[in-house]
Amino acid sequence: MTGAGDILFRPLTLPCGAVLKNRLVKSAMSDSLGDGRGDPGPGQTALYARWATGGVAAAIVGEVQGDPSTAEKPGNLVLSARSNTAALRALTAAGTAQDTHLWAQLGHAGAMAHPPISRPRGPSALDLPGLTCAEMTVAEIEALPATLAATAIRARDAGFTGVQIHAAHGFLLSQFLSPLFNRRTDAWGGSLDNRMRLLRAVIAAVRAAVGPAFPVALKLNATDQLDGGFAEAEALDVIAALDGAGLDLIDISGGTYFPGAASASDRVSSGPYFLDFARRARARTTVPLMLNGGVKTRADAIAALETGAVDVVGLARALILAPDLPETWRRDGRDAAFPRFTAPPEGGITAWYTMEMTALAEGRPGVSPDDLPAAVTAYAARDRAREALWRIRFGG
Repeated sequence: MTGAGDILFRPLTLPCGAVLKNRLVKSAMSDSLGDGRGDPGPGQTALYARWATGGVAAAIVGEVQGDPSTAEKPGNLVLSARSNTAALRALTAAGTAQDTHLWAQLGHAGAMAHPPISRPRGPSALDLPGLTCAEMTVAEIEALPATLAATAIRARDAGFTGVQIHAAHGFLLSQFLSPLFNRRTDAWGGSLDNRMRLLRAVIAAVRAAVGPAFPVALKLNATDQLDGGFAEAEALDVIAALDGAGLDLIDISGGTYFPGAASASDRVSSGPYFLDFARRARARTTVPLMLNGGVKTRADAIAALETGAVDVVGLARALILAPDLPETWRRDGRDAAFPRFTAPPEGGITAWYTMEMTALAEGRPGVSPDDLPAAVTAYAARDRAREALWRIRFGG
């Protein structure tokens, strides 16, 4: 292949020495493909195999928990001594075909932990419509870096080739960074230096646990898009402070999934969402940067990389619509055809893409984009069924 598209398929050597074979990564989504017991579910292995053979350099499995009481959904994976090792190894073997990396996203949902199966708790107590949580104790905070480090080791031992620390989208580490949700007056709140203390401790613990040659990435909000919340100026300061902390890639995203908040992924604007922020971040760090959100076309991806602001482009919903998209782009092929939704209900678009991903994994037709209520109903019904399985496996 020659021409502008060459830039998409240049290898990238990460600071740890690992090599991404090109610049296209399947971003983490809450894929909800687990079996409801914390193990890989039907079709999950087949789907990650398809993404690997479809040409991505790496795929990131969203919301992998070390503690089942912190889960975001009952479709999350849980890495523990009770995990189905054979199923996990089948997933990682399939997902690492053709020199593809498969990374586990280290999760803790914090205040957004799914109440039927979790214990929602965050930096500060919250009692809001649709969102209630307790304040974490100092002991719980201090234990978290070791918990996530142990999860990273389990991921490596199961065959994952890297990990991503999740500090975006309003989950726990993102909550600690936000002055809107972190109102603590001790060493874990107040100044930005205090609010990022937990994130720095987690990165240090994970890096020490997995060693210098294993990829450790970070997903970070450019902004949580809430008044009084974590904004771009502080995000840039966090990125600068983490230079030299042992990270291999910073995945720039934005928005939260707090009830009633607008999701960045449901924007109607065209083009990459956070490219201007990435340009400013590039001047503050030597760590490779990944752009996440709004990259829908081959031209979008090429243009983003040609700015020099980012080193990697993340694809999410485009890979649900066209799982072989990187190989198609390599052949100068067509872009994914995105559906248009009219007056979608809150959470409807996310539900549709999640159920479409499930249908793709299971090799069956999905729900029509014209029938979002059916997708929302199926999404909720599946969660209810898996909540019972989760409680049998983990208690509660």
